[in-house]
Amino acid sequence: MARGNQRELARQKNLKKQQENAKNQKKGGDVLKRMESDAEILRQKQAAANARKEAEALEKLKTRKG
Repeated sequence: MARGNQRELARQKNLKKQQENAKNQKKGGDVLKRMESDAEILRQKQAAANARKEAEALEKLKTRKG
């Protein structure tokens, strides 16, 4: 009985390992493409952060005047 459980646990462990390997291979790809993609994502995040900061600054000015 315990032997069957050990086999099932080994199968689950192996499946998880295979999924992680597949995930890492997807990330591998072309390094320059990945770097450009990451840079674009960071540019979008920075633009959103700047817009949020600008909106907060405007709100602060409105509350001071009002």
